[in-house]
Amino acid sequence: MDGKRFLDAVNSPDDVKKLSNDELKILAEEIRQELISTVSKNGGHLASNLGAVELTIALHKIFNSPEDKIIWDVGHQAYTHKILTGRREQFSSIRTEGGLSGFTRREESEHDVLSSGHSSISVSAAHGVSVSNELLFDDNRKTIAVIGDGSFTGGLVYEGLNNAGRDEKSGLIVILNDNNMSISKNVGSVAMYLSKIRTKPRYYFLKTGTYNFLCKVPLVGKPIAKFIRNLKNYVKSSIYGTTMFEKMGFAYMGPFDGHNIEQLCSAFEIAKNKNEPVMIHVITTKGKGYDFAEKSPSTFHGISKFDVETGESVSGEKTFSDVFGEKLCTEAENNKKLCAITAAMCLGTGLEKFSDIYSDRFFDVGIAEEHAVTFASGLARNGMIPVFCVYSTFLQRCYDQLVHDVSMQKLKIILGIDRAGFVGMDGESHQGLFDVPFLNTIPNIDVYSPSSFDEMNKVFDKAVSECENSVAIRYPRGNENELPEDYSYSGKDFDVYGESSETAIVTYGRLFANACKAKSLLSEKGIDVKIIKLNKIKPINEEVFENINGVKKIYFFEESRRDGSVSEKLGSLLLQKGYKGEYSATAVESDFVKQASVESQLKTYGLDADSMVKKVSEDIG
Repeated sequence: MDGKRFLDAVNSPDDVKKLSNDELKILAEEIRQELISTVSKNGGHLASNLGAVELTIALHKIFNSPEDKIIWDVGHQAYTHKILTGRREQFSSIRTEGGLSGFTRREESEHDVLSSGHSSISVSAAHGVSVSNELLFDDNRKTIAVIGDGSFTGGLVYEGLNNAGRDEKSGLIVILNDNNMSISKNVGSVAMYLSKIRTKPRYYFLKTGTYNFLCKVPLVGKPIAKFIRNLKNYVKSSIYGTTMFEKMGFAYMGPFDGHNIEQLCSAFEIAKNKNEPVMIHVITTKGKGYDFAEKSPSTFHGISKFDVETGESVSGEKTFSDVFGEKLCTEAENNKKLCAITAAMCLGTGLEKFSDIYSDRFFDVGIAEEHAVTFASGLARNGMIPVFCVYSTFLQRCYDQLVHDVSMQKLKIILGIDRAGFVGMDGESHQGLFDVPFLNTIPNIDVYSPSSFDEMNKVFDKAVSECENSVAIRYPRGNENELPEDYSYSGKDFDVYGESSETAIVTYGRLFANACKAKSLLSEKGIDVKIIKLNKIKPINEEVFENINGVKKIYFFEESRRDGSVSEKLGSLLLQKGYKGEYSATAVESDFVKQASVESQLKTYGLDADSMVKKVSEDIG
């Protein structure tokens, strides 16, 4: 192509269909280089995307998106899909403010069926799309769910499979992208050989043609056809064993080499011509084509900016996650009842060291947050002190378990709620803005939101040794902000920073640092304010109201959804107590927060220091 890349000529799936198998192999390597180069600058999910390149190319070679619907579980592995569906020129903007999302987004492209971000949802969603196709369209449209083996640790997958497998004429195809575990035991030479034979279209068409021919023979045709099919299934079952997918109603195909485009295309062509639910098992290598990612796929699962030559991450500052994990290790040495639970987020939640030192008290339950909470309740029932470290966005899945299995039982567990508040470039599906509103509705759970590493450690001590209820400790993504030298955490439910004033800023967590900066800037304008810092945000200590006496203007700044927020609760209590002053609350309103830097998100929603100054100074005049 005269020095040009094949990739430069790909602007839609139609362009992929024009390429030969040899050209598609070259295209795959070009895409890999594009992925590595872009993610090294922007951060993102690299290992999973490198492992899904050939799989994605084969999908768009055989199927006809957007008529055929491709639904990506989680969506973090859909970078190649974005490149092949008209977003190649915008790909350098991925995970930047105003740029492409790191997940599938309906508003980005007609090829993105659903906006994604969470795990294990694809089969149920695809089943719904498939059923609607049957009801609305008189053609052979297919619906394809692409799901990784990690997502198979989530129970929703099996609910989806159980229901989808009942639809014998479904156009649903589930592609299991297996880059870690082996579901099928039969990977020996005979099984692989027979699997290879079955991927050839002529085998499928011969088998189907023979069956249809026999069914047309008068009297004896159908019994013979049925006998042959039963005999085939018996022989196949004897050699392969029956997979759980087949028992759930799926025709099972595989395992196939997920980096062999020709083999994948043949398998997809067969599945496309079946009129029953199909499970295609594909084996891929996470991090394929980039040595550092292949050797350490967990590190390169979700990574910040890195040096391509060394594989080293650019960012190296200690985070709240790191400090929480270290604290848990320290306390576990002397307290044998402490144990740690994660839902497939050992590295992300800072528990790697704990998992090594206290492996008998470390439990990675997979992507099964609901199970994690109920499992924790069982541990607590027998006297253990379980600590479940979980991202705020994924705790959303656990509402019923927190209500029924923890709160109603009056059991004590500790929730380490990581990524609370704005999370930056992960976008709408990952913002930690819902935990405060839903925890506010659940009895018997105390909630703390520390502003520093030191405060978080002291709150953890309190949670372990003093609190009778379950305790949620929520902390933001990244490192701590600088606090004034003359402030120190008192250990009480709230602190008051500043002299007596008729104007007060109320806040908690990370925003306390911004409020302190705003206080200093307002002082330069001749406006004195005091800050009421809530250390324990649920329940609100009644003594707070003693510090509101004489305050004429209250400004609450909160990094949370406004509906059900602490500021809403405080406003309600002030009303009940007959407060006569002015009360203003600034929080996130009804929209989903799009990707941007945390600093930009804080500014957009009026929660940075400058916005606080503007709000107070303009109001006071």
